[in-house]
Amino acid sequence: MAKLFRAAIMGPPGSGKGTISQRIAQSFGLQYLSSGHYLRESIAANTEAGVLVRTYVERSMLVPDHVMTRLMLPRLEHLIGHSWLLDGFPRTLSQAQALSNLCQLDLVISLNIPYETLKERLSDRWIHPASGRVYNMGFNPPRVQGKDDITGEPLIQHDDDKPEALMARLRHYKDVAKPVINLYKSQGILHSFSGTDTDRIWPYINSLLSTKMHMQPSDSFQTQTP
Repeated sequence: MAKLFRAAIMGPPGSGKGTISQRIAQSFGLQYLSSGHYLRESIAANTEAGVLVRTYVERSMLVPDHVMTRLMLPRLEHLIGHSWLLDGFPRTLSQAQALSNLCQLDLVISLNIPYETLKERLSDRWIHPASGRVYNMGFNPPRVQGKDDITGEPLIQHDDDKPEALMARLRHYKDVAKPVINLYKSQGILHSFSGTDTDRIWPYINSLLSTKMHMQPSDSFQTQTP
């Protein structure tokens, strides 16, 4: 059996983490684990952790470390025999330390995107609140302006995607992410990618993962092609 491969992706809001994560998952057959998805799922299911999470989300506060680890670690324990890519966790040094008690990461991807690019992307970003589906008026607009493609329900723009709140969010991300990035750099598993265009960054990430996993992306799907 092939060696298990565990990776995480980090980047500020609007850095293209979701797009790149989905490409990695599809190309390399990794399970994509989004903390945002798990947060929404736990709120919808009204689990004990979900009730806790809702109290923070409703007040637009960051979910604290002890709640995030309580939500994420049991899910990762269930996937102990799988290869995966984590997005949105660990976000802080405390979360990174809790994760390392469960398993060691093989690779951490960090996206460095200029502030102007992030500002542009996020001011174009509209969300379907119930599903978390994200649209971008620049490159991924909804079929009907202001409406979700699947349900037809209205889209909203998060207050924290508006330029005045964005600077504070990015500053906060930098402060919190710095010790996590330094930790993974010291372990020799951090790989940083800079640029303004996801399509230009992708080939470098693709090449890195091909090397790290000792296989070409097409190999992982040969069994599925007729």
